[in-house]
Amino acid sequence: MHIVIMGCGRVGSTLAHILEDNGHSVAIIDRDPQAFRRLRAGFRGRRVTGIGFDRDVLEEAGIESAQAYVAVSSGDNSNIISARVARETFGVDNVVARIYDPRRAEVYQRLGIPTVATVRWTADQILRRVLPEGAEPLWRDPTGTVVLAEVTYNPAWIGTRAVDLETAVGGRVAFFNRMGEAVVPAQDTVLQEGDVLHVVAAGTHMDHINKVLSGTPAETEEN
Repeated sequence: MHIVIMGCGRVGSTLAHILEDNGHSVAIIDRDPQAFRRLRAGFRGRRVTGIGFDRDVLEEAGIESAQAYVAVSSGDNSNIISARVARETFGVDNVVARIYDPRRAEVYQRLGIPTVATVRWTADQILRRVLPEGAEPLWRDPTGTVVLAEVTYNPAWIGTRAVDLETAVGGRVAFFNRMGEAVVPAQDTVLQEGDVLHVVAAGTHMDHINKVLSGTPAETEEN
């Protein structure tokens, strides 16, 4: 595929190299020609100097034949405007924009512009490592409604089938991490000692799930 990237910072240049290594053609846009120094000497893609929401600049980058557009400059407004131009003017369906303000990310997600909220994602990754018992999710959708979380459990749950875990907590068992490998459970898959449990559920339901799994199956049945 041909992919156009706006922003030749650390993220943009890294993406350009990875995409090129995977056999895709790449054009990268930046208003500062010095930014292209981040690209390796052997980079074969197009380097286009200009503003990423300027039609002439986008056309020079090959937007009319692009299958994807990625906006990862340092400005939220520029990223969103350029992503909308790529989608609404040039008909690129597969667009994504990096957004630093998670509140904006939620708004634009509802408008159909997929976003990556940099600050929220980074904060989640840090909190996962400093707070106990999987208090922060591994992933959340941009509206915060659904989360994927690693949850701890009382050893009394070992030997419980995945389907029974789901009934007990009112959420979906996404996968077990078993000896370093992800296992997507069937209904009769049993939680084994040492498994790391990952659950998908409504964000508002996570406190309940943690409370249930910190207890025992017998306590759940009593309630």
